Amino acid sequence: MINKAGTIIGLLVGLFSIFGAFFFEGGSFRALFIATSILIVFGGTFSAIIIGFGLDKFKNIITLIHLAYFPRSYDLNHLIDTFMEISIKARKEGLLAVEKELNKFGHYFPKKMTKFVLDGTDAESLQSLAYLEMKAMQERHYSNIFIFTKMGGYAPTMGIIGTVMGLIMTLANAGADPNLLIKNIATAFIATLWGIFSANILWLPIGDRLKRCHSEEKNMMEISLEAVLTLQSGEIPSIMKARLIGMLPQKEQLNKLSS
Repeated sequence: MINKAGTIIGLLVGLFSIFGAFFFEGGSFRALFIATSILIVFGGTFSAIIIGFGLDKFKNIITLIHLAYFPRSYDLNHLIDTFMEISIKARKEGLLAVEKELNKFGHYFPKKMTKFVLDGTDAESLQSLAYLEMKAMQERHYSNIFIFTKMGGYAPTMGIIGTVMGLIMTLANAGADPNLLIKNIATAFIATLWGIFSANILWLPIGDRLKRCHSEEKNMMEISLEAVLTLQSGEIPSIMKARLIGMLPQKEQLNKLSS
């Protein structure tokens, strides 16, 4: 299960380490937060995403960032326990008797797949339906992940563009006011800083987080599929429990078996 607190702590440590070191060495807030540098990096990165992926995809960025830092929780132990209860009841009273138990599922996929079993769907059709949905989910998730991977590539490039522009301004004003030259040079290198920072602390880690979210949801779906196939075949509850627990990480298997 994804540790939400760890994500926030990691982000704060990154911000403190990078910006804290800058300020500890005597850097000023004004020197770091130069509007033109930030505009070039973030504006350029966003514009590249809009051009490449379209405005509709760009509008989802805030939602995806929220999902990355505050992901959905999948309690696999509760999921297994729910399937066990359904299996035991189905063994005693028949499959149709468990329809009222479907609301115990915390997610739609296991509820839907169990409903297919109650409707008499065969094992091959269950697998086909599940794999089709998993494939669609993967394509949808990875298209979102790819946005942040591309942003991680665009941002440093935009930083370089900002650096080149700053150096051009510096050379163009050679012999002018020294303070203006210093300001142009600072703008140049701060743009590079923001480009590399945004790529490696923001965009690429968010992409990795979304990959983890995908893995968690896929794991939930795989366990649900195995459970409904076992339920559909009429296996005894102990066999279902052994199969489902076997799909958990080893540490969680030991905890589940001892509980």
